[in-house]
Amino acid sequence: MSIIGIILGTIAIGLFIWLKKDQKMSNLLHKGDLEAAKHAYEALMSNFNNYQVNNERKVAELDKELKVLKNKTHQWNKVTNNRIDKINKNLPNKIKGVMGMIGEINNLG
Repeated sequence: MSIIGIILGTIAIGLFIWLKKDQKMSNLLHKGDLEAAKHAYEALMSNFNNYQVNNERKVAELDKELKVLKNKTHQWNKVTNNRIDKINKNLPNKIKGVMGMIGEINNLG
């Protein structure tokens, strides 16, 4: 019986040592996975921050372009309105001239 006890004790000690090594290996693997996940999250956060900064820059750039276009449109409208005003000022004189010609033609005929 004592030989069986020694054998079982040796097997138990062997299993204990093997399980301790296996647990150590498992812990190292989990630690590696956690480090990889941490690096992945940091990279993702960095990319997202860069994306936000780039978008803010693009929005500011587009806002500037929009202001420039509004100013150009306003200037173009101003020029167009000035042309229309000049035409409208001369229009009554031209109408009188045409009406005068029509009146002369009617008098001749």
